Amino acid sequence: MKEIEINGKKFIPYIAFEEIENAIINIANQIHDEYKDEVPVFIGVLNGVVMFMSDFLKNYPGPCEISFLKLASYEGTSSTGNVKIQMDIPISVEGRHVVILEDIVDTGNTLVELHRILKEKNVKSLKIATLLFKPDAYKKDLEVDLIGLSIPDKFVVGYGLDYDGFGRNLPDIYQIKS
Repeated sequence: MKEIEINGKKFIPYIAFEEIENAIINIANQIHDEYKDEVPVFIGVLNGVVMFMSDFLKNYPGPCEISFLKLASYEGTSSTGNVKIQMDIPISVEGRHVVILEDIVDTGNTLVELHRILKEKNVKSLKIATLLFKPDAYKKDLEVDLIGLSIPDKFVVGYGLDYDGFGRNLPDIYQIKS
């Protein structure tokens, strides 16, 4: 891994794919242990979750269903503080065990809105699993049930995470250079 540049910003290597993969396998096994006799619905938040959800599903050994929704709260490297629904979940999740899969949880604004949306759909149970968690940025009371990796409150890109739409396709995660 070497330093990269995206839209004029420099990023340094931070988390190699092997570490990401180990975190995903751990999350998949923990969720399967809890839902092995059920068929959970995994809800991914587009666009950032695509790589995480794909690798998660490859490692989840039980039956499941998937769906997506799209929310927006970022411009550039900063959260706007406003969460907008751009695409709602196209399936019924009423009475189902639902697990939200997030690529990253930082401020928690998106997560709180998503949690509210799903509770209104009368799910049987609701869990939150995230690949990356920024504890120093998270200011909400809502519990994140499963965390792959905790990271400092610095902007990251790669493995589904973007900077102004670029960098999602990188297999590793990079941190903005100070």
